[in-house]
Amino acid sequence: MQSSPSATENTKYQKEYCEHHAECLKKIQAVLDGGATEDEKDHFRKNMDHCLHCIKMYHLEKCVKESLQSKIDKRLCPDNLVATIKAKLNI
Repeated sequence: MQSSPSATENTKYQKEYCEHHAECLKKIQAVLDGGATEDEKDHFRKNMDHCLHCIKMYHLEKCVKESLQSKIDKRLCPDNLVATIKAKLNI
C-alpha cells in the first residue's frame, strides 16, 4: 500500500509560474466576488491544485478584499441621492 505524498512533496510538483496569469486573476476575482460561473469555479478548483502562483495570487486577493471590507463604513444611501443619480442616468 502506497502512502500519500507529504505537503512538501506536493509543492515541488506545483508550477511556479502561471502562463495564463491575467485570465486566472479574473477568475480568482470572480470567485472572491461571488460572481463566478460554475465553469470558472471548476477551473479555479482544478488550477489551485497545480499552480503555486495562482494559490499565492488567490491569498493576496483575498487579503486585500478582506482588508478593504473591514475599512469600509457601510451606510445606506439617502433616497434623494439615489433619485438624483437615477435621474442623471435616465433610469
